Amino acid sequence: MPCGAFRESLNHGSIHLIVHRVSESNKADFDVAIIGGGSGGYAAARTSALNGLKTAVIEGGDDVGGLCILRGCMPTKALLYATDVLHLARNAATWGVQTGQVSFNLAAIMARKDRLIREFADYRRGQLTSGKFAFFRANARFVDARKLALSDGTVLSADHFVISTGSITATPPVPGMDTTDCITSDDALKMTSLPRSLVILGGGAVAMEFAQFFARLNVEVTLIQRSHQVLRDFDEDAAREIEHVFVREGITLHLGTQLRNVATDGASKVVEFTKDGAPIRVVADEIFNGLGRSPNTAKLNLENAGVSTERGRIVTNSHMRTSAPHIYAAGDCTGPHEIVHIAIQQGEIAAHNIAHPTSPRSIDYRLLTSIVFTDPQVASAGLTEKEARNRGIPYLTAKHRFDDHGKSLIMEAREGFVKLLADPVSGEIIGGSIVGPMGGELLHEIIAAMNKHTTVHELASMPHYHPTLAEIWTYPAEELASQINKPVAQ
Repeated sequence: MPCGAFRESLNHGSIHLIVHRVSESNKADFDVAIIGGGSGGYAAARTSALNGLKTAVIEGGDDVGGLCILRGCMPTKALLYATDVLHLARNAATWGVQTGQVSFNLAAIMARKDRLIREFADYRRGQLTSGKFAFFRANARFVDARKLALSDGTVLSADHFVISTGSITATPPVPGMDTTDCITSDDALKMTSLPRSLVILGGGAVAMEFAQFFARLNVEVTLIQRSHQVLRDFDEDAAREIEHVFVREGITLHLGTQLRNVATDGASKVVEFTKDGAPIRVVADEIFNGLGRSPNTAKLNLENAGVSTERGRIVTNSHMRTSAPHIYAAGDCTGPHEIVHIAIQQGEIAAHNIAHPTSPRSIDYRLLTSIVFTDPQVASAGLTEKEARNRGIPYLTAKHRFDDHGKSLIMEAREGFVKLLADPVSGEIIGGSIVGPMGGELLHEIIAAMNKHTTVHELASMPHYHPTLAEIWTYPAEELASQINKPVAQ
């Protein structure tokens, strides 16, 4: 049956007849069934359809779009940019600009965010309902290794599956967390009023971004982190830079802690923890749970399909194949990195390998990129010093600070630095980190360089316009090139 005819029958409610009729011929209803219509799932569906495979996408969320569009990257960055503008306006006198009293309108900030997200979600919805594949609005669970039961009563079969169900906010095993009404990032995106005080649990990207967001909206913010630095996957020098900025902006940091209890005390919330062996008690209007997310796999009945998991995370190999050879996974439900562009790569690789089993592709995390959209931004690509040491990879490193750089001084963006890691023999760039203005944008120069296995000698000799922020990369490149016995490219 042509895809267009199939979609028409979907719209007219005869899906069960079609599925059962095809099933009776012992032929699967679809070549590929993709569970989840977010970034990873859509990438898999698009790639699958382009390769001529009969494809179905099943999306059971209340809204269509996936985490990034609906509750992650896009709405949070819309909010953060608003407070970046607010911060600049409040400090405009630095550049001789008089603004008078600066205020904000939370409802207007949220309304602009909602308008943008509607546009993004409508576009994704249009992609999913374009007719290139069948689109089911239902939750799915495995009946067996080849068959799915949908929450609308449909039963469908497929030769291959791609699971891309994303993640959900996690409730950590802290006494009182399951009985105390804490807010999550999902809740924060829908707030109509602000608390006077807020305790944020966690020091990862989500916790850090929301901490600064709320603090710049005049909320008294306390952040409690278990490890001895925020952003524990970054190098310590990067963490210390952003910690210094947070303290200067009035955020209270408690690092190296152990959570003991969370509770409600009348109209307030209480967090009890120890730090350096001493008990501490913090009282606030609200508690923000920024302690991470968990794979959204619990309701899929993966055991019926023979798909192995570790603490809910679907285990895959570099081809994105699970323990069931015909089932693949992509995105946050499999990890190991909860990053949108990686989910897209994983989805594309999974679909390619289904379509081309004799020429499979593998996921490559050599260019792993992380960006935290605080102000200043914190970002890294490739290896950090911490990871290089842990893996026993030899390296040389050099960095240059923004308070010794012309364009950043003009911008009054004095915090932070750029840092390069290079192979000590070849000079190839194997990592780059940045804390500074537009850090996430500037990092892409290093991603592009690493993608082509560029050396520090080549980067040092590459023309950079003056005065720009980007030319700061040439300084650590020149320093490293001078230490490595290789001529600068002419």
